Amino acid sequence: MTDRPRNVLFLCTGNSARSILGEALLNAMGRGRFRAWSAGSHPGGRVNPFALEMLAAHGMPTEGLRSKSWDEFAGPGAPPFDFIFTVCDSAAAESCPVWPGHPMTAHWGIPDPAAVEGDDEGKREAFRETFGLLKRRISLLTALPLAGLDEQSLLRKLSEIGKAP
Repeated sequence: MTDRPRNVLFLCTGNSARSILGEALLNAMGRGRFRAWSAGSHPGGRVNPFALEMLAAHGMPTEGLRSKSWDEFAGPGAPPFDFIFTVCDSAAAESCPVWPGHPMTAHWGIPDPAAVEGDDEGKREAFRETFGLLKRRISLLTALPLAGLDEQSLLRKLSEIGKAP
């Protein structure tokens, strides 16, 4: 692999919470080594307000974040991806488009904080847990010596990161 920034797509079904958090976190933590986007197979059309609140609470930019279809990234003019991470089980089980760039893929399943019922504090706690889990996994990703790993080793590392607590 080269020294150019790696393009990453986080996928989920609704593209309102987990994948949005992944996009924002990697863009903030990647320090120019990564460029991240997010999309959904059946986007809900809006970013969950608790996701935006969590990002703002950690001083991360939220402008430009939006719920969008993965179709935006499957056609001509789409960035060629190096990595695609599914963050929900239903998106991992769906038939995905053929992605430009023939990216490596890994499943980083995370419970959906947007599905939590109850009061706002319970929902915030679910988003804090999701944010923390994604932050830990993205820290592991950004620490990888990408240029020093062969393809099989890198695929194994990406899969291991997806299982990290």
